[in-house]
Amino acid sequence: MKLSQFNYTLPKELIADKPCTDRDECKLMVVDRKKQKIEHKTFKDILKYFNEGDVFVMNNTRVFPARLCGEKEKTGAQITVFLLHELNRESLLWDVFVDPARKIRIGNKLYFGENDELVAEVIDNTTSRGRTLRFLYDGSYENFKALIYKLGETPLPEHILKMRSIEPEDAERYQTVYATEEGAVMAPTAGLHFSKSLMKRLEIKGIDTAFLTLHCSLGNTRNIDVEDLSKHKVDSERLIIPDKTVQIVNQAKEQKKKVVAVGTTVMKGMETSVNIDGFLKAYDGWTNKFIFPPYDFHVANAMITNFHQPFSALMMMVCAFGGYDLIMKAYQEAVDKKYKFLTFGDAMLIL
Repeated sequence: MKLSQFNYTLPKELIADKPCTDRDECKLMVVDRKKQKIEHKTFKDILKYFNEGDVFVMNNTRVFPARLCGEKEKTGAQITVFLLHELNRESLLWDVFVDPARKIRIGNKLYFGENDELVAEVIDNTTSRGRTLRFLYDGSYENFKALIYKLGETPLPEHILKMRSIEPEDAERYQTVYATEEGAVMAPTAGLHFSKSLMKRLEIKGIDTAFLTLHCSLGNTRNIDVEDLSKHKVDSERLIIPDKTVQIVNQAKEQKKKVVAVGTTVMKGMETSVNIDGFLKAYDGWTNKFIFPPYDFHVANAMITNFHQPFSALMMMVCAFGGYDLIMKAYQEAVDKKYKFLTFGDAMLIL
């Protein structure tokens, strides 16, 4: 399929700038692939579609305050740096995304904080917009990380920052209730709809939960600039699938239970590591898997996701799983029925 096939009209007023007051009270569109049917529910109704022994696979990555606002030496030009991942702890080397990248050169120093509390030096160009920074800090690593938390901001997506400023409650709401593994620049948004009480109700009903870790980077938000999707390349992201998760998921598959991918990151992670029989394998490495129609999925037979941008890689994966025609119909119905879109928007369950 081609890039131009993944377009729809998204009215600006349907883009959510804040989360629902209660996580599990957002709208839920239920898309049944077999019946070619669409229903409209509330997210906490999701329990009605699953039974004992089914498995929800979730991404337990934790967002950290990875957005640093600083100045370039001499010129004082305003620079925003996103800390993508740590390359070397002892040397304080980080792979980062810089905006605007055109103003930064190797050897430049960047200053952060009102009193230049933190200084970094650009030592390498990794991509056209990415850089490697060495932080020039003499204190302990614990104090360095404390300074990052002091100076850093919750890395809300750009479309939200264009609508409003960062608020104190964002640090908690732009985080899943089961987030434990620090390292993400973006939240796995499908998981934002789960409340602690809903997690408990899953447990009481006998529905299993299993976790993998995929540290979401900014790559998912970058524009695709090729019509031929087979030529598009995505950024690599850190992925860990533990043995315990493999055991839970594969047992459910053997027993013909539902395996639910909670979000595109989970789907991407599981499809990165499968054996020839379609069962999940443990994994510890990186993934740059890009899924678009047509694609044969191996592990999950259900999926929870948000409503994504036109032309986005995330929307393409959803179309691959749900079926292009049915998902395009679902998106139009979501617009017609005033669903909220993107990060803090409503949810879709595909069965």
